[in-house]
Order: sequence, then structure tokens, then C-alpha cells
Amino acid sequence: MPKLVVRAFAVSIDGFSAAPGQTLQAPFGKDGLRLMNWFFPTQFFKTMTRQPTAGETGLDNDMVTKAEHGIGATIMGRNMFGPERGPWANEDWKGWWGEEPPYHHPVFVLSHHAHSRFEMKGGTSFTFVNDGIESALKQAFEAAKGKDVRIGGGASTVRQYWKAGLIDELHLVQVPVLFGQGERVFEGLGGIEDKYEVAEFTPSKAVTHLRIVKKA
Repeated sequence: MPKLVVRAFAVSIDGFSAAPGQTLQAPFGKDGLRLMNWFFPTQFFKTMTRQPTAGETGLDNDMVTKAEHGIGATIMGRNMFGPERGPWANEDWKGWWGEEPPYHHPVFVLSHHAHSRFEMKGGTSFTFVNDGIESALKQAFEAAKGKDVRIGGGASTVRQYWKAGLIDELHLVQVPVLFGQGERVFEGLGGIEDKYEVAEFTPSKAVTHLRIVKKA
């Protein structure tokens, strides 16, 4: 049965997935990109971005490679799609990822404001959902055609689905940096300890991979 999952979602040691001050030049906020320094050297990232160097293999590369398996659709919040807030000024912005985003499947963006659906190279499409997380989830599962649906981020989107008990499994990557402020994943989640448990705790040289699952 297909699942709703969070995979390879990086958080600081104090639980933040982005720093304050998101801009076009700083998608993770001011100095927030250091959260991904464990990911950039991997073979997976080098191949995804078509870099000439081979990249590193090992546990982190294995984990991010595995994270892509069996995903048929992605759900993300508006702040993950782009830095603009409020009503869309225009529809020229197509996301952070260039002409061919790395998803290669349907993506559903949560937004309070209407935006036209569009398609990109490589099989990625973006649909904007204005009527709540349950509607986005239903559309994503339909589009995934029997595969899993992944929540791409950001923290607010993960929290909403997690608090509602809709997530089946989370793979969080705990990075040894301190943010102190920003977008925090572990906020207002009282009671999840009764529904979820840590099933795996796997450290690499750079980070710790946590697998959190629903209790049976």
C-alpha cells in the first residue's frame, strides 16, 4: 500500500530546516545552505546536477539514493517553491531548479493564492492547491499511481501532515550545526510521541540519519 513519507529531510541539531531571511539568492535563509553541506559531496548530488566529478559514495550517498526509490509525487509548501509571499505578482517564476527540476513526477504546492498548473522538462509538473492538506494529499496519491508520496518540505508543511497523523514514515537527517532560529520542524507536536517512534538511528561521518515510523 502506498505511503506518505518524508525522506532525506535535513534539520539542524536544534530542529530547524531553514534559517530566517529567505531570498532568491538564499533559499534556505541567511547562511542556511550549510545545512546541506553533507549532501553536496555525494555521488547522487553530483550526478543529479550533472557535474563532471564522481562524488563520494558511502552511507550518506546510499541514504539519499534510497530516498528516491518508489516516489510517484511530491507535496511541498509555497516557501519551498519560491521566495514570493502573498498573491502571485505574475506566474513567471518556475521554482529554484531551472528548466528541468529533479523531481520528474507531479508536484503539488500548497498555497493560499491561485496559480496556474504548468509542466517542465523531464516530466515534472507543478499544481497549486488552495483547499488544504487533505486535498493535496488526495491529488498526489492519485497522480502517484500506486507509488509513495513524498513531502518535500518545508518545516511547516511537514508539521501539518505530521500533527494530523498522516505521515507513515520520516527519514530526518540531523546535521551538527546550530541555527537558533528559523523554520522549526519540532514545534507544536505534542502527542506525536504516542503515535510515532524512532525505528533507526544511523550515524555517518557527517550527520545522523533518523527513521521515524508510526507505531503499530
